Amino acid sequence: MLPARVLAGAPLALVILALSGCSSHWGCTDTTAGRGEAGRRVQVEDTSGRPLGVTAEVVGWRLEPHPQVPSEGDKVHFHYRFDGADETSGPAVDACAVDKERVALGCQTVYSSGAWPEPDGALVGDDWLAVEHPEQVAGVLLIPNDQSYDRRTCEQDIKDGGGTHPPKPAGRGLQL
Repeated sequence: MLPARVLAGAPLALVILALSGCSSHWGCTDTTAGRGEAGRRVQVEDTSGRPLGVTAEVVGWRLEPHPQVPSEGDKVHFHYRFDGADETSGPAVDACAVDKERVALGCQTVYSSGAWPEPDGALVGDDWLAVEHPEQVAGVLLIPNDQSYDRRTCEQDIKDGGGTHPPKPAGRGLQL
């Protein structure tokens, strides 16, 4: 038999557990990290803005028809490099073709895990960006925010979601 004072405290304990429980939406908050400064070479950063020890760089680009769809005209063919990234679970950054005012003409996310290893340990790859007016492209820039991991939101999972998320993927019209 339980002592009376233990039984008397049970309702209070249940109230405390209910109010502090993970199912309470009061404890789940979503925030979005600020977008980092885009550049040709960037230090990849986590959602708190801390460097991950990985550098991403656009090592070259040119306008040319994609070999699988040459009838679609010129696309932006760019080459990139990740230094310090893990081959299987490394970071990802947004790459954007920009005009001379640094306005994005087309963007996509490039993953270090999709690149191939070089003898020096770097991971290198290439990709294509489709833009409406390829003649306006003045360069390709990378945005340093790691896009490889985006935890679940409160709306998706009130129990395990929440926290700081990377900025939304970059898109056309964004001023970089």
